[in-house]
Amino acid sequence: MNKETTNKLSIDFGEDGKKLIPVVTQDFESKDVLILAFANKDAFEETIKSRYATYYSRSRQELWKKGLTSGDMLEIQEIRINCEQNSLLYLVRPVGKGACHVKKEDGLPYKSCYYRKISDEQLLENVGS
Repeated sequence: MNKETTNKLSIDFGEDGKKLIPVVTQDFESKDVLILAFANKDAFEETIKSRYATYYSRSRQELWKKGLTSGDMLEIQEIRINCEQNSLLYLVRPVGKGACHVKKEDGLPYKSCYYRKISDEQLLENVGS
């Protein structure tokens, strides 16, 4: 079977379902990239079932439904897969105040985890809201 041309979903999460694949999460309307995270088979299946972005937290070694604690959840609008079926793109509608766990000076989260750019001097500058 050729993964590039088939219409059959065949993500390789490994025999035990624990293999992690990258998930780019993008705002459905603005197209801003919000998060890069990872999913195993359980996280992917929970995303499909609940229609809210669910990842596997490498630091906590557990499923992570984004926003379950903060209220800043990511409602799935569409899921895309790359040509080799080894990475995912979640197009989401943010529900809440932002997608990033880092808070601005006003206490609100950044809308995206990509709120800084690298300057020519290789310093970090805030660009996000």
